Amino acid sequence: MADSTQNGPVPGGAGGGAVQFLMANKLDTAMWISRLFTVYCSALFVLPLLGLHEAASFYQRALLANALTSALRLHQRLPHFQLSRAFLAQALLEDSCHYLLYSLIFVNSYPVTMSIFPVLLFSLLHAATYTKKVLDARSSNSLPFLRNLLEKLSANQQNILKFIACNEIFLMPATVFMLFSGQGSLLQPFIYYRFLTLRYSSRRNPYCRTLFTELRIVVEHLIMKPSCPVFVRRLCLSSISFISRLAPTVA
Repeated sequence: MADSTQNGPVPGGAGGGAVQFLMANKLDTAMWISRLFTVYCSALFVLPLLGLHEAASFYQRALLANALTSALRLHQRLPHFQLSRAFLAQALLEDSCHYLLYSLIFVNSYPVTMSIFPVLLFSLLHAATYTKKVLDARSSNSLPFLRNLLEKLSANQQNILKFIACNEIFLMPATVFMLFSGQGSLLQPFIYYRFLTLRYSSRRNPYCRTLFTELRIVVEHLIMKPSCPVFVRRLCLSSISFISRLAPTVA
């Protein structure tokens, strides 16, 4: 019976398999929809086709949708909530918890284009991965044009993750600048620093840690050239030493 059901015609035509797949994976489907909504809102913020006032509202919607996705993913990773320090420590190891915190940091702040790119690109990558699964459930050769776009996106995943890590790093000085320009809160740089240390220590995504190392190598290479002024070299070396002391210990 199981074999005949699996190999027989799918009810509802070619899309029946996709529908069954979506219904069988309700939590993943909910995250897929929220990620697609995040991509939609982020795109309308970056490209304000409906006006600048509407763009600000799309900025908040994108971060709220990302917070929802992160909360669902965190629930999927840690289904049994406990009000304890051990559970909190375990939750802080999850990337989904990091980006739940990230969304809460920026959702009520002045809209910053840099802050939306990590949300947009992570949502795009995860949505693309799940979309391929939906297409496979529908048919092995369905929508070849869309499949081609998804394959190109997947091929550039490493470069996209490095770009996200760059955004995460350079948002730290941006939050300080926002504070002095009157567009940020006093607590925002300190909370964002905590987020950045979590990203640096991430077990699943080492790109933030890798980018810090690469940036340090590039800066040290430039300042050691004879043409570099001495005061610039000293300033950069002091900054590198200060940032290195702030970096958390990674097991």
